[in-house]
Amino acid sequence: MTASAIGRLVRLLVAGGLTAFILWKIHPAEVWRAASGADWRWILLAVLLVLVDRALNAYRWLVLLRPLSSASHVALWPIMRIFFVSTFVGTFLPAGVGDAAVRAYSLARLKVPAAAAVASVFMDRMLGVLSILLMAMVGLFFARDLATQPVVVVALLVTLAACVVTALVVFSQSATDLVRSLLRFLPGQRLERIGRSLLDAVQSYSTSHRELLNVLAGSLGVQVLRIVQAWFLGLALGVTAPPGAYFAFIPLILLIMLVPVTIYGIGTSQLAFLLFGRVGVSTPQSFAMSVLFLALGVFGNLPGLVLYLTDVGAAHDAGRDATA
Repeated sequence: MTASAIGRLVRLLVAGGLTAFILWKIHPAEVWRAASGADWRWILLAVLLVLVDRALNAYRWLVLLRPLSSASHVALWPIMRIFFVSTFVGTFLPAGVGDAAVRAYSLARLKVPAAAAVASVFMDRMLGVLSILLMAMVGLFFARDLATQPVVVVALLVTLAACVVTALVVFSQSATDLVRSLLRFLPGQRLERIGRSLLDAVQSYSTSHRELLNVLAGSLGVQVLRIVQAWFLGLALGVTAPPGAYFAFIPLILLIMLVPVTIYGIGTSQLAFLLFGRVGVSTPQSFAMSVLFLALGVFGNLPGLVLYLTDVGAAHDAGRDATA
């Protein structure tokens, strides 16, 4: 068994174990009772917001590709196709990592240098993480007691450290020089060249202030949309928690879901949604809300499934014509 297969198996076991643990604490029938009376009108509104946030996410990546001269030859439609297909394929890969890898690989296949492709996806990911961090800091204003929780503190510190390091690499020449010197210790000149190419590509954003601010604003908009989606799901389930609770908990839940230890955040999201117990939400309602929140993401990925099947069909037809 390969290392990647072992990794997938471990993530499946973690996802199944966490979900089973929560279901062991509550009876599945209680979850069904909480979900069976859901008001589908609120769920439909949440679905519409998912389509909006997917479009906004695609726009963010398009903006980040503008400063890359090596990607200027790629037309709009192929880029949009890559984005939506990656969201679907990423459903079955480690949370927060799989879709980014698919995007970088697909862009490189369009003759965009691999370093530039990875840099665009990396910056997109880090600006998204920064937006979640900023929203989490705002959320802690509504739930100050969570600031003393070890899990929350660790998540915030790790995220903050990643964002600070990224900012230094992009904007600080001293930090860049330090990274270049460290690259010399990589085993083999090929790895060092790859590292230098990636560093140069990331640094190309150092003068793209307008684009970076544009993408950050879009990222914050996406996080607000996701918070409102969760609020609508709560209303559908009869949850009476105030909107401030969603602004406090959802960004922290999204941070936890980014940890690539399960498939698509299954298990970790169910565990994280138990935070709503602090505002009187029952465990069955929290579990049902977490499942609906994940289902919304899967629904938003369905356009990528259609495009993926179209690509597979086109490749099959081309292969059949070649052998005819």
